[in-house]
Amino acid sequence: MLGAAFVFFMKRDMPERLRKALLGFASGVMVAASVWSLLIPSIEMSHGEGAMQVIPAAVGFLLGILFLLASDELTQHLHVGANTPEGPRSHLSRTAMLADSYLTTNERLFHTKL
Repeated sequence: MLGAAFVFFMKRDMPERLRKALLGFASGVMVAASVWSLLIPSIEMSHGEGAMQVIPAAVGFLLGILFLLASDELTQHLHVGANTPEGPRSHLSRTAMLADSYLTTNERLFHTKL
């Protein structure tokens, strides 16, 4: 909770370099959390032997990537600070488009140039 409290000290417009640094840090935390809290336990719980033990976790990981890529391509979404939506035309409100953009942010971080 304390970490989230820093949002109250941020200015409305933050420098681009700071925004990219914070997004990079957040994506690193999410990758670490997914590896240590999801992937490693799923591999340990698998009933296979050797390479077969990794298959269920790898398939689930790849399906998650495909879901995020499909969501990015098939839904109209609005990036924070953008005036025009990206993706196929729809009748979603600005709030719904921002929510979709927020939910699939991890996939979009790979397209951010530092």
